[in-house]
Amino acid sequence: MDTRRVVLTSAAEKLIDTLKEVHGPLMFHQSGGCCDGSAPMCYVAGEFKVGGRDLLLGEIAGCPFYMGAAQFDYFKFSQLIIDAVPGRGGGFSLEAPEGMRFLTRSRLFTEEELAGLVDPRPVVS
Repeated sequence: MDTRRVVLTSAAEKLIDTLKEVHGPLMFHQSGGCCDGSAPMCYVAGEFKVGGRDLLLGEIAGCPFYMGAAQFDYFKFSQLIIDAVPGRGGGFSLEAPEGMRFLTRSRLFTEEELAGLVDPRPVVS
């Protein structure tokens, strides 16, 4: 049973590996705002300032994955599955020049899985 809050597909892992070769350590943030904010955004580690209302959901391919608390309220019963597909995504996200974009898929946790989960805490800024 995999109860990590955030996981990734092999396509996303491959794209992250490519981006790490070019940019070094990375981080992800999904704010839940309109347009670009509703997609997972990839940044060079430390280039996006996370705040006290952001939650660290886990790591994907060794990269921290943060989500705004308001957005997490919609996803707290779901496992996030970060994927990479062809197309143009967020203009500020590092994958844009690669002709790829990250997107979030999800699946609902089972009752059994939910019973063992602990909600993430806000990031101290």
